[in-house]
Amino acid sequence: MQAKQVSGGAGERTYVLVLDSGEEAFQAISDFAVAEQLDAATVTAIGAFERATVGWFDFERKSYRRIAVDRQCEVLSAIGDIARGDDGRPSLHVHAVLGLEDGSTRGGHLMDGMVRPTLEVTIVEAPAHLRRRKRPGLGIALIDLEAG
Repeated sequence: MQAKQVSGGAGERTYVLVLDSGEEAFQAISDFAVAEQLDAATVTAIGAFERATVGWFDFERKSYRRIAVDRQCEVLSAIGDIARGDDGRPSLHVHAVLGLEDGSTRGGHLMDGMVRPTLEVTIVEAPAHLRRRKRPGLGIALIDLEAG
């Protein structure tokens, strides 16, 4: 992965990441967020995966149903955020729309994606601190503006 800060100073930085073939996108972006100590940022990305998994949140089961995309797909749109999790580390949350060879799409919560040939990611840090807290009644962690 290549990474470059393209603007800003502490608290208001903008980064561009270019992931290489064979990198797992969710982990690479998460690792970058930890290294840069990001706790309030937006994330966007375009590119392609050789395979990926997205999830659909099932409220009844309080868990994600995994949707495997076991073939080359275009990352038509990926958008998300970074906030500090209950464990004190940056927590990445991304939704993605993946385009298939016939023009159909799969989408949902990005769980993993093996990059091929590249993924171009933009991260824009906000001059604030956000906390993501687990909501036991829902089974997921959401941004808690009161805790920021």
